[in-house]
Amino acid sequence: MNERIVIDPEIHHGKPVIRGTRVPVAIVVGSLAGGMSFEEVEREYEISVEDIRAALQFARELIDQEQYHPLPA
Repeated sequence: MNERIVIDPEIHHGKPVIRGTRVPVAIVVGSLAGGMSFEEVEREYEISVEDIRAALQFARELIDQEQYHPLPA
């Protein structure tokens, strides 16, 4: 796991957050998916571009670990 992302059961019920903040990775990724720019996310949540990249990397690694099975038609 990236050193900028932490999972602590005392913060957001163990959801992954940006280290030193209470900003969940899901909020960062969701904000970008919703159309916010890196700069807007950086300002809104007071995190760095490196934090944003770490959140995206974490999400990518999580997706890579998933196994997908096609559903029958």
